Amino acid sequence: MAMILLVEDDRIITAALTRALTDAGHVVRPVGQAAQALKIVTQERPDLVILDLGLPDIDGTDALRMMRTVSDVPVIVATARRSEADIIALLSAGADDYVTKPFSGGHILARISAVLRRARTITEQQPNTITVGELVIKPRQRRVELRGEPLQLTRREFDVLAYLAERVGQVISRRELMNQVWQQARIGEEQTIDVHISWLRRKLGETAAKPRYLHTVRGVGVMMVDPQ
Repeated sequence: MAMILLVEDDRIITAALTRALTDAGHVVRPVGQAAQALKIVTQERPDLVILDLGLPDIDGTDALRMMRTVSDVPVIVATARRSEADIIALLSAGADDYVTKPFSGGHILARISAVLRRARTITEQQPNTITVGELVIKPRQRRVELRGEPLQLTRREFDVLAYLAERVGQVISRRELMNQVWQQARIGEEQTIDVHISWLRRKLGETAAKPRYLHTVRGVGVMMVDPQ
């Protein structure tokens, strides 16, 4: 059972989702505005947020960015937007997963289970500290430092970096990252991995042409390397 914050201004969709989530054993806190959602995230600390993008007060993507400044709560975005650029923008803003409208109750429940399972697994298996060269990762605090300076990562960027850092010297396929980090096996969506690796490289001060920590093995995957 999880406490789920449902941010949706359509009353019909809210009623249907609330019923489906409640029947599955979850506690649902429905709100219709982003401002309300931000307050609840900081004060009530829900286990997961389902966030609609078409909100009346604040654009959903902007609301997601605001949410990420105050909380690391898993967020599943519900959107009618389907273009690659829109999806990349959502992931960049900090979404953990997304569903495109219309979707069934069974579909969203499966996504919720996967996101919550991944969050629990990561927490339970995390070591105290991972050190790779000048990179220090503290999984339980979800903090990363490079040469003593903190790095600001999205939730998913952190999860990808920590997974690779725990396997220094191993080539990890995009499919494995999708399965183990996203807890998904969505064929054709491995490009999501490339996007996150690109963002991580930028924040680590490297490029695909001149890598230090993240080395691409063409046709296989990516490998974390200790540059020292």
